[in-house]
Amino acid sequence: MTVTHVQVPQDAVHLLPQTKHLRAIHTILRDRHAKRKDFVPNSAHVMRQLIEAGLELFPFEPLDVQTPVGRTYHGLRLATEICGVSVVRAGDSMEAELRTMMPEVRLGKILIQRDRTTKLPRLYYSALPADIAQRHVLLLDPMLATGGTALAAIDVLCERGVPEENIVFVNLLSSPEGIRTVHERRPRVRMVTSSIEERLDENAYMQPGIGDFGDRYFGTDLAV
Repeated sequence: MTVTHVQVPQDAVHLLPQTKHLRAIHTILRDRHAKRKDFVPNSAHVMRQLIEAGLELFPFEPLDVQTPVGRTYHGLRLATEICGVSVVRAGDSMEAELRTMMPEVRLGKILIQRDRTTKLPRLYYSALPADIAQRHVLLLDPMLATGGTALAAIDVLCERGVPEENIVFVNLLSSPEGIRTVHERRPRVRMVTSSIEERLDENAYMQPGIGDFGDRYFGTDLAV
């Protein structure tokens, strides 16, 4: 089999700094023998970094506060209302971390599954805040493989009036093919990831990959 390397557009994605600590966490997550007691908390650690990086892409405005010693601190605050939207089911894991970090954040859900016959993503359900068009959105899904599901979810948001540039797609792993597909169709959507994988194989699995993230996180695979 010939391996084709897909070039990732430099302006398409924000990659977390590839520190030794992050690579050590990825070593745990990618180990096929990892237990859920290790997989879940280490996933959460990376997710919080990803959400922080996603929030950095939203607009901030100055805010001065008085410190307990009577001084003025020239600080910042988010200049927009935000909403987290998880792609069910794996995205629920990231939603939990966002809720921990921002307990009052508005949350939405989108359920998309691949049709067994056509192999195309199909929208089954969505529940979004009524004012989502006025919000900046963190779209949450741990995996970006072919880009089909991501684009379908982005289409739902855009149809509800959310501008492309107000969407940040946050994921744990991205394939170069998926990044390029999303960027070509929705060039103003920004993406944040902790790893850009080598490629997709002939079955559209990411290499070296992590397996089925939702199954491993929620314990619905054969591992214990």
